[in-house]
Amino acid sequence: MAFEKVTVPSEFLDNSARYAGDEAAAAVRRTIPAGARTGYWAAPDGWKLRRFDWPAATPRGRLLFQTGRGDIFEKYLETFAHLHAQGWSVTAFDWRGQGGSGRLSPDPHVGHVGDYGIYDSDLAAFWADWRAEGTGPRIVLGHSMGGMMVVRALAARSIDPDAAILVAPMIGLKSPIPARIAARVAQWIAGRGDPMRAAWRGNERPGALASRRSLLTHDEERYADERWWQDRHPDLVLGPPSWTWLAHGFAGAAALASDPRVETIATPVLMLIADADKLVDPRAALRLGARLPDAQIVRFGPESAHEILREADGVRDRALAAIDSFLAAVVPARP
Repeated sequence: MAFEKVTVPSEFLDNSARYAGDEAAAAVRRTIPAGARTGYWAAPDGWKLRRFDWPAATPRGRLLFQTGRGDIFEKYLETFAHLHAQGWSVTAFDWRGQGGSGRLSPDPHVGHVGDYGIYDSDLAAFWADWRAEGTGPRIVLGHSMGGMMVVRALAARSIDPDAAILVAPMIGLKSPIPARIAARVAQWIAGRGDPMRAAWRGNERPGALASRRSLLTHDEERYADERWWQDRHPDLVLGPPSWTWLAHGFAGAAALASDPRVETIATPVLMLIADADKLVDPRAALRLGARLPDAQIVRFGPESAHEILREADGVRDRALAAIDSFLAAVVPARP
């Protein structure tokens, strides 16, 4: 496995105020931890995916965190800090075509992928290499699109975690028209003209009357973290998805809805679902959760937008408590 060290600017390595009050929380969100590594993992075809690793001194286990569409792992440093403090060695990588893992479209601001099978292959190969890097319990956490890809991998048996956590999983996409019709429209448009062209102008969804922040989180400071990192690293910026990405998103959700392998997933699963989510369909996630043999579901009301782990403290604290409780039950800490 190839792993290349990346030099982190010294401005990101001041950890003197970590974990001590509100100012320390902000520092955690905008600082690469001193004990963490950022670098690259080479996929079997040679494509380099940017990765993050934060080993725990006395690891309780290892956790792979998978982000959503258009995300960068820096957005979740505060969550990583919480998990690390609980004894978990934390790893994450940017999906191919976004963040620091290159682009699959000539336009660097369009989130394109020709087939979600590429994501499947990257996750399976990364998991195999990551699995061999250490011992102990292995956990996978997938947010949004990352949640969809985790479910697909569990169904395909391409990963073998001891437990899985799905946060606002993209089991269905929100659409102003019925999903089956939206899927046909997206597929039709993707098949005509440039399939890599942007599906709309904005970042998250077309014609949104609400601000992007209100779609993601009620917490203004946590929302600002993303721009803070992007201002310092403009190459991380991504915009709307391509029509092809969108068409495959609808198709992937429809496939999971009828995939009989979902009922055979034996892995314990925790699902955190925001009922007021305006980006993914919480009802589709609930339907899938009901089909899982071993699933716990924690629901949030209008107090939570899509990014549950980057929400205001009340929501975020409840979500982290649910994760801690779930992991304590399925993977007890060593005495």
